[in-house]
Parts: sequence; C-alpha cells; structure tokens
Amino acid sequence: MRILLIHQYFLEKGDGGGSRFNEMTQVWAKQGHEITVLAGMVHYATGKKADRYKGKFTYKDEQFYENVDVVRCHVSESYNVNFLGRLWAYFSFVFSSIYAGLFKTKGKYDVIVVTSPPLFVGITAYVLSKLKRLPFVFEIRDLWPESAIDTGVLKSGIMIKFAYWFEKFIYKRAKLINVLTPAFRDKLINDKKVPAEKVIFIPNAADFSLAEKIQTNFDAVGFKKELGLQDKFVITYVGAHGVANHLIQLVQAAEKLTDTNVVFQLIGAGMRKEALIEEAQKRNLTNVIFRDPVSKKEVFKYILASDAGASVLKKVDTFKTIYSNKTFDYMSCKRPILLAIDGVSRELVNEAQCGVYVEPENIDAIVEGVKLLASKSASEIEKMGASGYSYAKEHFDREKLAKTYVEKIKSIL
Repeated sequence: MRILLIHQYFLEKGDGGGSRFNEMTQVWAKQGHEITVLAGMVHYATGKKADRYKGKFTYKDEQFYENVDVVRCHVSESYNVNFLGRLWAYFSFVFSSIYAGLFKTKGKYDVIVVTSPPLFVGITAYVLSKLKRLPFVFEIRDLWPESAIDTGVLKSGIMIKFAYWFEKFIYKRAKLINVLTPAFRDKLINDKKVPAEKVIFIPNAADFSLAEKIQTNFDAVGFKKELGLQDKFVITYVGAHGVANHLIQLVQAAEKLTDTNVVFQLIGAGMRKEALIEEAQKRNLTNVIFRDPVSKKEVFKYILASDAGASVLKKVDTFKTIYSNKTFDYMSCKRPILLAIDGVSRELVNEAQCGVYVEPENIDAIVEGVKLLASKSASEIEKMGASGYSYAKEHFDREKLAKTYVEKIKSIL
C-alpha cells in the first residue's frame, strides 16, 4: 500500500518531541508499505526553520527512513509571533502542501492519512483527495477548535465559526476518523453526531523497542551522578514549553519545595521557555533545571536517570479528553508519573496504578503530590514504575497499534 501522510509537525530525525507518526511510519514501512509525508518546515515548539529550508518553498528528504520519503513544505515563521502570525503559518502550510502533493510526489497512492491539529490541514487532505481521487482518513490528536479556543490560539469570532463549520465539513467527507482517546470518540459520536461506524480508536502509545534497547546497557545511576543530581529526587518533564503546557505551575511549586531535595528538570523548547527561565531566575530557584531539546534516545536516558516524570497541562476542560504523549514515555521507562491533567489521563494513571494525580494549577496540591512521591521508598517507586510499564505494554504498544491502524485503513480501500 502507498500512503500519503499529511502531518504539519512531523519531526526531524533525532528530535525528542512527540514522535507518534515518526515511529508509526517506520512500523508500516517494515511491513512493506511505502509512505510519503507532507510535513512543515517550522518546528512546532521553537517556531523556527532549519537553515537548509530557508528560502525554499519545498524541500525533499528522500529515504528519510527506509520506505519513508518526507517533503518539507513552507510554513511562515510568524508562527509564534501573534494570533495572525500563527493563523498565517497554518494557511501557508495548506497552500504549500497542496502544491507539494500535486507536483512533488510521484506515482499513485492508495490513501491519504491526515493528522490534526491544526484542523486546517484537512483542507489539504480534501483538495488532494478530490484531485487524486483518493479516500482520506482524518486523525484527531487534539479536539479542534475547542482546544484552540480554550488556550487562546483561536480568538476571532469569524475564524471560530469557520473552524466549527469546517470541522463538520471534513468529518462528513472523511472515510474514517481516528481518535486518540475514548473521550474524543464519545464527543464525536454523542455531541458532534458523527456515525459510530466511521470512528476508530488508535491511541497514543509507548515506544517499547527504543526504551528496552536503551535500558539493556544504560547506567542510569552513573548518568544521574554525571549530571550532579545523585542525591536529588528528580522529576523530569519532557516536551513543549508552550501556552497549553503551563509549566509556570511547576516553577511555582518548586519555590515551595526549596527546603527539600526535589529538583524539576524541564527538557524541551517552546514560546514560553524564555519567560519560564526568567521567572525561575527572578525567584532565585536552584531546584529547576532547563535543558535544550535532545533526541528521543537521549530523552529516554534523562527519564531513566530520573525518579519520576511529569505530565502537565493548563486547567481547561478540553484537556480532560486527552492522553499526553510524554505519559507513555515515562511508562515505557518504568518511571512513576506526577500527573497534573484531569479526565481520561487521570483515569489512565489510576487504572495503571503508576503515579500521583494533582489538580492542575493548584500549587499547594502539586507540592503535596510531589512530597508524597518523594516520601516513597525505592521499592514503592519501583513498583509504581513497573505497574505503569506492564499496563502500557498490554494496552499501548506502538508496534501493535500501528499494525492495527494499517488494517483499519485497508478496510476502506
């Protein structure tokens, strides 16, 4: 099968961010499928372009992975400037990806798979599906326009009305709609009246192959000592430092934990990172460490050398419907989770018995949750980590889910 994947935020090799489709496409390729990805040039967290893309409308990375080609498409670098800049970044990708889909891809494809957000990538999918006479599968990683409205990304009344209209339009025309959480499925079927037979559920997942490979011969204790954190209880956050993540709540909690051995280690990039660093410096905090983004392999090393992982989001109702990518990374590394996300994520961690839930943006609750984790014995911490690992292995193994996904796609051809 030949698959045309439209994913504005498909990562570069070695990037440590959310890599759902980087890993999924490699599983599909090993099965003998050929994949071409139409991806954006601007990194989702930094809002910046690599030098090799500058001045180019498209840029082709052939054999990005074996049997996976990537065509990078122009995205305006005004992404992190303001609302209008971000909107133009979304639509600049729509225009460039339609062009690339028509003129920079070769041969005939069997299906288009498009993953959102942003919702507007559905325009590319619809146009190419009509012109190439192909069915398309629409994936929802985050509920748009709700999450964009809740986090302030979408503010214009006209754009909000258009987004709701287009959402209905694209759901009606997609052959299948994949959702990443049970809450998304319920929302689509019950509230948005999408036919149940059209909705499938292939969630976020854990990359056990990489985690297990690293754990085989990695000296986590030695690496922690190398970082100068051997006598600390280290809670690591990995991911974007943006508005939705609201990492200021960890900084505020850290200020109330200065008399403990707890250290927050924040790895990643994003539009709020500089402000977070300034805030930590203003408060004279030595128990918050900021690190630049690293490869997925290196990310796992930092997690393995930590005592717990943190999954954190802003307190809005929409985020009660999501699973956080990073939660599965912590589970695959057998590390317990400090969870500041309510809803289905809370249900997941409780069911897996692998962490401590704290109310998002409730600083006192976060502090108490951290103290509870830090007070546990090494054996209790190990038991929580092992419980999360076993649960994720059974329900959220990326390789198994990728194979299920491709079978669902085949069913519409």
